[in-house]
Amino acid sequence: MLCLKILVFLLFLHAQPAKPSPIPSESSEDQSTQIAQNYLEKFYHLQVKNYRSSIQNSTDMFVEKLKEMQHFFGLNVTGKPNAETLEMMKRPRCGVPDSGEYMMTPGNPKWKHTSLTYRIVNYTPQLFQADVETAIEKAFQVWSGASPLTFTRTTEKEADINIGFFHRDHGDNSPFDGPNGILAHAFQPGQGIGGDAHFDAEEIWTVSSKGYNLFLVAAHEFGHSLGLSHSTDPGALMYPNYAFSDPNTYSLPQDDINGIQAIYGPSNNPIQPTGPSTPTACDPRLTFDAVTTLRGEIFFFKDKFFWRRHPQQQVLDLNFISLFWPSLPNGIQAAYEDSDKDLVFIFKGNHYWVMNGYDIQQGYPRDISNFGFPSTVRAIDAAVFYRGKTYFFVNNLFWRYDNRRQSMDQGFPKCTSIAFPGIRSRIDAVFQENNVFLFFSGPNYYAFDFTAQRVIRHGRSNLWLNCR
Repeated sequence: MLCLKILVFLLFLHAQPAKPSPIPSESSEDQSTQIAQNYLEKFYHLQVKNYRSSIQNSTDMFVEKLKEMQHFFGLNVTGKPNAETLEMMKRPRCGVPDSGEYMMTPGNPKWKHTSLTYRIVNYTPQLFQADVETAIEKAFQVWSGASPLTFTRTTEKEADINIGFFHRDHGDNSPFDGPNGILAHAFQPGQGIGGDAHFDAEEIWTVSSKGYNLFLVAAHEFGHSLGLSHSTDPGALMYPNYAFSDPNTYSLPQDDINGIQAIYGPSNNPIQPTGPSTPTACDPRLTFDAVTTLRGEIFFFKDKFFWRRHPQQQVLDLNFISLFWPSLPNGIQAAYEDSDKDLVFIFKGNHYWVMNGYDIQQGYPRDISNFGFPSTVRAIDAAVFYRGKTYFFVNNLFWRYDNRRQSMDQGFPKCTSIAFPGIRSRIDAVFQENNVFLFFSGPNYYAFDFTAQRVIRHGRSNLWLNCR
């Protein structure tokens, strides 16, 4: 009866930064060690003199610092420069060394006044001056909105925070390294160079998802200018690695709000700001927005992130969707792999995208009406491909699409709970393996054997993320 009511209702009625490769390229042992040593010297205070003083001491120090780095980024702590560690080390990032959580800079330096001034010393020729000024102003607003701080631009030399674009060695003992390495750095609050923010003039600076978005990098660096160090939270603005987010909809994450308020106190606004929190894999309340397979791996989407599960890897890292696919939106609602054509379909609202491997195809997004949905269907909850058919789940109903004929099968939609006995709740996500549909609903999953036509097991959704 419920399905009939729903059916009646429906009838009346959503830089390009360098993309990390799926499988990091192999290096010789010596090359891997050299890459790791250089990284640890820059960001984890590995001392060269200690490294070279004796074989045993240098090895111990190297392993200790490498474990510290792996722990910071949530990697498998092996003390060895393995593939996942080297991939992390190669990502574009801030030049300030790493600490833990949202922690303040060592010594807890802070500005003694809350009305700060800033000066733009020079500009990048890659952007109009007005675009630079707007990006910088908006980056400061990220922090003023969450704290009692205010920021005023000045042309006087005595500004609290001086901002500029510089090449290589520029006189502060922190030389830049050219394109795609260290993007920028900033100094803790204080006199002289204190609070200043420097940007690598050789990067491709933009106000879009291409190259490196100036607003995002500047907002991160100004966190350092105010006394924050790097966060281990991959969703935080103060996480050291670059990832694109849409500046037009950007909201300061809660981890960063907690950090700036720990130094300067709450905002002067009568309603205190709140921001998004990064999903935690082993949170028993965790739900997924979408799940799909991709060439043997499984991708679990949540908000602006995804977990990637590989059959041979035990550690699952949390990635920004934008790090792999800058043109895809956050909050993906459904996804499925057409294994016959080696394509993955991504859905949000009434739009969908198609990718081959990790490459978004040209000409997208397109409207979901191309599949033959009635105009009343404006979003897909979940989708899965099985034996030449695609099953689309919307509320408590589902449609079946024939991929060969490129049209909907007759007699649909049907009620999900009738066609899939034991599946009584609305579907958030689904994927298929070995004739079994894995349905995700709320914090639980249900394995439905398509041949036996029954649920053969169920459990917490995050068991798929290696949680117990």
